[in-house]
Amino acid sequence: MEKHKKQAVALPFAVMAVLSCAGVMAEPPTEYEVKAAFIHNIAKFVEWPAAPPFSGSARLCLLGRDPFGGTLGVLQGKQIGRLSWEIVPVSARTSLKECRVLFIAASESGNLDRILGSIGNYSVLTIGDSPGYAEQGVMVNFYLEENKVRFEINREAAARARLGFSSQLLKLARIVPPAGGRQ
Repeated sequence: MEKHKKQAVALPFAVMAVLSCAGVMAEPPTEYEVKAAFIHNIAKFVEWPAAPPFSGSARLCLLGRDPFGGTLGVLQGKQIGRLSWEIVPVSARTSLKECRVLFIAASESGNLDRILGSIGNYSVLTIGDSPGYAEQGVMVNFYLEENKVRFEINREAAARARLGFSSQLLKLARIVPPAGGRQ
């Protein structure tokens, strides 16, 4: 039991470790600084397919109006396994299938079906922070509860993309029931 307690506490400490890379903070981290750190750490707990089509970088693509205000820049070049983050704002020339992680901003909520359809079953971890995103097929969705950043996971959407989540991560998440209401 003691081992499980240590594991459950490890993710929040890891979040703060990432945030400290930007230097000593005089103020508490902002909501989007916390979300950036969560993206980095959640990606570490994803079980990716055996032979991902990625070279030396892991593309973190940002689709829509940037709610991070440049905060994702702290991740640029930061190691994630044997890869390092490459932060890419999505343009007309960006292939979403080349993203390892795709953050879908709230400004794209009206296009969500088209966006998820364009990715298909490619192993792209989709993340957002808008109400209803997880129920609509986004794999990880952030929400605020008691002024704290929390996240929910759509395991069914992740399974279609051949992505899995470690049990440590699942313990910290709210799990969205599969389509049809079964869990």
